[in-house]
Amino acid sequence: MDEALLRSLTPSVLTILVRRGADFAAAEDAVQDALVEAVRVWPADRPRDPKGWLVTVAWRKFLDATRADTARRRREDRVDEEPAPGPAPAADDTLQLYFLCAHPSLTPSSAVALTLRAVGGLTTRQIARAYLVPEATMAQRISRAKRTVSGVRFDRPGDVATVLRVLYLVFNEGYSGDVDLAAEAIRLTRQLAAAIDHPEVAGLLALMLLHHARRVGRTAPDGSLVPLAEQDRGRWDTGAIADGVGILQAALARDRLGEFQAQAAIAALHADAPTAEETDWVQIVEWYDELVRLTASPVVRLNRAVAVGEADGPRAGLAALAGLDDALPRYAAVAAYLHERDGDLATAARLYAEAALKAPNLAERDHLTRQAARLNARRSR
Repeated sequence: MDEALLRSLTPSVLTILVRRGADFAAAEDAVQDALVEAVRVWPADRPRDPKGWLVTVAWRKFLDATRADTARRRREDRVDEEPAPGPAPAADDTLQLYFLCAHPSLTPSSAVALTLRAVGGLTTRQIARAYLVPEATMAQRISRAKRTVSGVRFDRPGDVATVLRVLYLVFNEGYSGDVDLAAEAIRLTRQLAAAIDHPEVAGLLALMLLHHARRVGRTAPDGSLVPLAEQDRGRWDTGAIADGVGILQAALARDRLGEFQAQAAIAALHADAPTAEETDWVQIVEWYDELVRLTASPVVRLNRAVAVGEADGPRAGLAALAGLDDALPRYAAVAAYLHERDGDLATAARLYAEAALKAPNLAERDHLTRQAARLNARRSR
C-alpha cells in the first residue's frame, strides 16, 4: 500500500467534499473512512484513478452519515449532488485547504492546531509538544475547533499569518520528528511565495531552505544526531543556502522585519561560517534580541542563552537562563551544555541524563544519553 500516495491525495479529497457542501468535521470523518477502505481494497484491486475513487467513496461515506442526522429532504438534495464517475481534477488543493482551515471563526492557535491535525497529518501528541501544552488540552482544543467550523461556510479563508504558522510547525515536525513533512512544507511555501508578495512568506521560505540545506549533515550513518558544531559543512547543500540567503536579503531590504526573517538571518549566519569556530555569535545574539522583541517567546530566550554562552562565555549563558522556567523543552539540555563548558561536569552529566528522559524522539534521547555517559566516564578517570 502506497501510504505516501494516500497522504498526498487527502487534502484534495477533503477540499472537494467541503466545496460540495460538507461541513469540515463530517468531511474529515468521511475522508478518513475512505482511506481505511482504500487500505482494505487497493492491495487486491487498485483503481485506475485513485483520487476519483477516494472522492466517490468519501462522498458516499459522508452521505451515509448525513442520512442518520439530517431531514429526508436535505438528504435527497445531497444525493443528487453525488459526483459523477470519471477522473477527478488533478489540481493541487493543499495550500487552499490550509487557508480554509485558518477560518476567521477560529482563533489563530485553534486554526493552526486544526490544520496540523487535519491536513498536516500530525498526531495530537506532536501538536501538543509544539505548543508546549498537555496532550489532553490539545485534544480538547482540536475538538472545539471542529465544532466551531461545523456548518460554517468556507468562503472566507484565513489570514496569511496563520497559514505561515502552520507551515512553520509542519516543517519543524518534518525536520526533526517522526514524519517527513519538511519537503512538502517547502513546496507549499514556494507556492505561497509565488502567489503573495509578503516579506514574511519570503522569510519563512528562506528559513526552511537554510535549515534544510544542512539536513544531510545532522545525522551520522548509524542515525545518531550530529551537533551543529561537529557537522561536516562540506555536505551542506550550497545551492539551497545561496537560494535561501538571496530570498532573505530581498525580504530584509523591504525593512518590514518579522520573526521568520529574524530566524532566517540567524540560520544564514550559521550557514555562512566556514567553521563552527568562525561563527559570528555576537551578531547572532543581536538577532535573538530582535526575536525576543518580536515574539517574547520563552523558547527564543532559551536559544538566546546558548548564543550568549558562545559569545560571552558559559557564565553569561547560565545567567541568561536564570529567569526561564526549567520545565521548558530542552531547558535541561541547554543547561547541561553550558555547565559542561563552565567545567561543572557532575552537574552537566546529571542534566544530560534528565534531558534524555524528556527527549521528544529516540535520536535525541540517545544523543543526550551518550553525552551523560561521556561526562561520567571522564569524571571516573
